[in-house]
Amino acid sequence: MSGAPALQLSVPTPVVTMLPGAHARWEETATIDDVARIAQAADRLGYHHLTCSEHVGVPATEAVRRGARYFDPLATFGYLAARTERIRLATSVLVLGYHHPLEIAKSYGTLDVISGGRVVLGVGVGTLKEEFDLLDVPFADRGARADDALRALRASLSQFTPAYEGDYYAFGGLLVDPCAVQERLPLWVGGRTPRSLRRAVALADGWCPFGITPAQAHEWIQREELPVDFEIVLGPENPLDPIKEPDAAREGLAVLAASGATIASARFVHHSLAHYLEQLEALAAINSQKQTSSQRRDGSHG
Repeated sequence: MSGAPALQLSVPTPVVTMLPGAHARWEETATIDDVARIAQAADRLGYHHLTCSEHVGVPATEAVRRGARYFDPLATFGYLAARTERIRLATSVLVLGYHHPLEIAKSYGTLDVISGGRVVLGVGVGTLKEEFDLLDVPFADRGARADDALRALRASLSQFTPAYEGDYYAFGGLLVDPCAVQERLPLWVGGRTPRSLRRAVALADGWCPFGITPAQAHEWIQREELPVDFEIVLGPENPLDPIKEPDAAREGLAVLAASGATIASARFVHHSLAHYLEQLEALAAINSQKQTSSQRRDGSHG
């Protein structure tokens, strides 16, 4: 009897987003070439995806809490797509209210072509009212608008002749060329509430929450009937140090898997680019050993 699907690893990309108290000092002066080196290492090691988040402009009053640096994901992934071969490129997340669904379908459909079908669209409802106001987009109905946007995206991604009729968005009689090359480009929903998980289960292919513990995620997951092949991306409660504390890192991955994760977001202790690259390698080795041991146990009972 086969065991549970193997836990995959992912990279919450450093440098391109720097959260207060969570980033390392070396990231402040790192370059996009340093990011590319991380992406290439993760690609070689078999990591599932790397991420890039979106904020158009962070109000100065919010920067202390949310950070100020957010590389544009489309531009960043266009560069990293050319420097990698297999690793997926996951927005984590695009704020749906900031974009028309057709804009996302065209921009990220083009990226899907350029990358050879490696895009994952992680999307969210958004919580920063000041940024909504800055962009002159509605905030009060953002949840219902996001639900409609998700339906519109599913109808338009990978379609040369998209058509949709919804409460907020309606279109048809047009061509979108290029469009995504994946037959079903994965849509994931971010957030930090049970509602975000319910939205993901109903309208998307995965859930990529932030700012919640594995235990909290597990509690919410138990309430839902998940679709087949539904992806759940969870991070450890504390950063892992697989070089110095391999047993703790191994246990951290086990906790994530037991909590319902299909993909682990690999948050590390790291003090330099070289150290980060070493941690990537060490965690990949630990996860590989873990999967091999699990397969042997399954085989012994087959």
